[in-house]
Amino acid sequence: MFVVSLAVDLHLPAARSLKEKRMVVKSILDGARHRFRVAAAEVGFQDQWQRAELGFAVVAGSQRHATEVLDEVDRFVWSRPEIEVLSTERRWLE
Repeated sequence: MFVVSLAVDLHLPAARSLKEKRMVVKSILDGARHRFRVAAAEVGFQDQWQRAELGFAVVAGSQRHATEVLDEVDRFVWSRPEIEVLSTERRWLE
């Protein structure tokens, strides 16, 4: 069993309120959950309206499959024009 997580730090320059931020974050999280079957949550900066940290996790039978799924999630997040990705970090759990 292989478990890997992806943390993504985001800047949302167009968000003018927490409500606007939540709409964008919810869209990303729901899209990743449905398209890639990953666990996804907002894990940081919940009270800041132009900042978000999202966490994604994959459990797979092979390291290659886990990596491929997170690569797709990473590309999905980077493809969003309304956000700026500040950093990403992957962690393999043992």
